[in-house]
Amino acid sequence: MEVVQVLCMKGGNGDSSYANNSLVQKKVISLTKPIMEEAITNLYDNNFPASLRIADLGCSSGPNTFFAVLEIVTAVGKLCKKMGRQLPELQVFLNDLPGNDFNTIFKSVSKFQKDLQKRMGTSAESCFVTGVPGSFYGRRFPSKSLHFVHSSYSLQWLSQVPRGLEGNERNIYMASSSPPSVLKAYFEQFQSDFSMFLRCRSEELVEGGSMVLTFLGRRSDDPSSKEGCYIWELLAVALNDMVSEGLIDEEKMDSFNIPQYTPSPAEVKCEVEKEGSFTINRLEVSKVNWNAYHGEFCPSDDHKDGGYNVAMLMRAVAEPLLVSHFGGGIIEEVFSRYQKIVADSMSREKTEFVNVTVSLTKRG
Repeated sequence: MEVVQVLCMKGGNGDSSYANNSLVQKKVISLTKPIMEEAITNLYDNNFPASLRIADLGCSSGPNTFFAVLEIVTAVGKLCKKMGRQLPELQVFLNDLPGNDFNTIFKSVSKFQKDLQKRMGTSAESCFVTGVPGSFYGRRFPSKSLHFVHSSYSLQWLSQVPRGLEGNERNIYMASSSPPSVLKAYFEQFQSDFSMFLRCRSEELVEGGSMVLTFLGRRSDDPSSKEGCYIWELLAVALNDMVSEGLIDEEKMDSFNIPQYTPSPAEVKCEVEKEGSFTINRLEVSKVNWNAYHGEFCPSDDHKDGGYNVAMLMRAVAEPLLVSHFGGGIIEEVFSRYQKIVADSMSREKTEFVNVTVSLTKRG
């Protein structure tokens, strides 16, 4: 599986699209707002650029794309007002892999500009939005061109499925039954990818430039712990049931692996320190319920079912990967089964995503 070609969130605005099933991700961006505001303040302590260049890496599509950007720009606006300065020209770069639904993003630019004007009274002419397709595990911008980099729920995705996953049959990711060699292969791929990410951004950021990065992660030292793996283990249960019934080919199942690694804070810190270009300002862990509507208003009767909400969330994330490997014919059945499996699990235990957020400053 060529990850760069097939990894993307489900595009469009349909019922199972990422645009309509990414409330969890929006909540995570909201949780990190104080860290973003602090990073913007630190950035302006170092310099006050006449033109501010911001990159959102792994921007996906749908409302969260401009939600994150609006929060960043609002933080800049508040700080400028407090300092008695004029808002600088803003150049916003939205980056994701080529398969991302950039058309939906571009159609939403005018709404974003109206929201910006409404919130800040700022002319839309002072904010320029550009799409930048390509992997962030390589150079995407000129040297010393960026002031602020944001990425949320993207860096857990790897550049490729790790090599050396023999012995992990019937699993689609790291699991409690995975041999140590599989855990090692995933970890080494994360190390390679994240160190490359840091090297590229160190070239692209100005001295004193900032990054706020949020990973889907874990607190445990064990990479196969439930915190990072359980949601995929439950999807594997649904797929394996279909293998047993002859609905999915066993060889196809055994060759499917998720290109993801959910790091611990210690692992993130270690790679940052090893690469050496950045100072760590904050390293924090937060949690959010699997069910985006837990304790929230439910827009329909369907959304009162936590299993339905989680299945739709995961379908928006995983469907393109599943379709590229198994074909589209299994999708409805897989997620119908997955919904029931997840609902049963959620009735018996507390289910939460763990988020690892790090705030970094480029060294001089």
